[in-house]
Amino acid sequence: MENQQQNMTGSWQLNCPVEIPAETDRVTLAHGEGGRLSRKLIQERIVSVLKNECLEASGDAARLPRIAGPLALTTDSFVVSPLFFPGGDIGSLAVYGTVNDLAVSGARPLWLTLSLIIEEGFPLLILDRVLQSLAEAASSTAVKIVAGDTKVVPRGAVDGLFINTAGVGELTEPVPPGPEFLAEHDELVVSGPIGQHGIAVLAAREELQFDPLPHSDCGSLLKAVEQLQGALGDRICCMRDATRGGVAAVLQEWAESSGLTLSIDERRVPVSPGVRGMSELLGLDPLHIANEGTMLIAVRQGAGHEAVSVLQTLSKTANARVIGTVKARGVAPVTVKRTLGPEQPLHDPLGSPLPRIC
Repeated sequence: MENQQQNMTGSWQLNCPVEIPAETDRVTLAHGEGGRLSRKLIQERIVSVLKNECLEASGDAARLPRIAGPLALTTDSFVVSPLFFPGGDIGSLAVYGTVNDLAVSGARPLWLTLSLIIEEGFPLLILDRVLQSLAEAASSTAVKIVAGDTKVVPRGAVDGLFINTAGVGELTEPVPPGPEFLAEHDELVVSGPIGQHGIAVLAAREELQFDPLPHSDCGSLLKAVEQLQGALGDRICCMRDATRGGVAAVLQEWAESSGLTLSIDERRVPVSPGVRGMSELLGLDPLHIANEGTMLIAVRQGAGHEAVSVLQTLSKTANARVIGTVKARGVAPVTVKRTLGPEQPLHDPLGSPLPRIC
């Protein structure tokens, strides 16, 4: 019985926002077998929270209205550990992560699909909390969750709960052409302090006793992108939310696509005192740490400060900064001028310093 009870627990316990009674209803394998319990789980716990006409139709596929313009499609999976962290949880993360991928691609998010892979023994109380958070995030970004799937797997096959999403959005002109169209003297802008999500997840996972606890930047970039597109138009070259691998990974990808060198100044990059302190303590570089509500933007020469001014009108991006420029290809694809010392190459880490952050 003791081993069985241990198998019923996992990363969802850490930082859990609600008390879990010892005798609580839990997900069983029968909830994933398509019978009465499956229908009860879907109708009473999922559709009732995420309700809209597409879900309530209960068809094998959502019937969507015709859209005149071109579409953008993205998909993502979320396996964050723990499921709850300061500033968010796997539910809000799944929505904001998908919405942000569409937004920085130049699309207005419209519809999401949602697939849940649940471990046998997972508390229904915690599932309800995740679904409520997910519904609130979807409502705040005006997207509809129109289709989905639910699977239950035996204990130990997943760590509590995994989520997969797909998102569809309508591209809005002018669509940023992409990093392959970067040119010398283009300017690089970051929308806010970096590294907050990765550090918040790490602190929650390891139960580090920091006061105050670092908070994730998990949130929507949709409003910031809309404001930028309206103000700068075709002077935006590319945008990217700096998730796994952080700002450094985005810079490396853009340098590879463009064949140019992207150069940043560490002194200009906004980093909160909490993230800076924890990074120094743990030997981490904030440039390599994941974000979930911070983006990198490349704009044409002379548009950097205007982009920052636009972003600073929003509380979410109030600390936006110009952090660098695009140069002819030099000895390294990405360089950084450190606070102390000369300009040097900025390399990708061989692996993620903080696994399972999204």
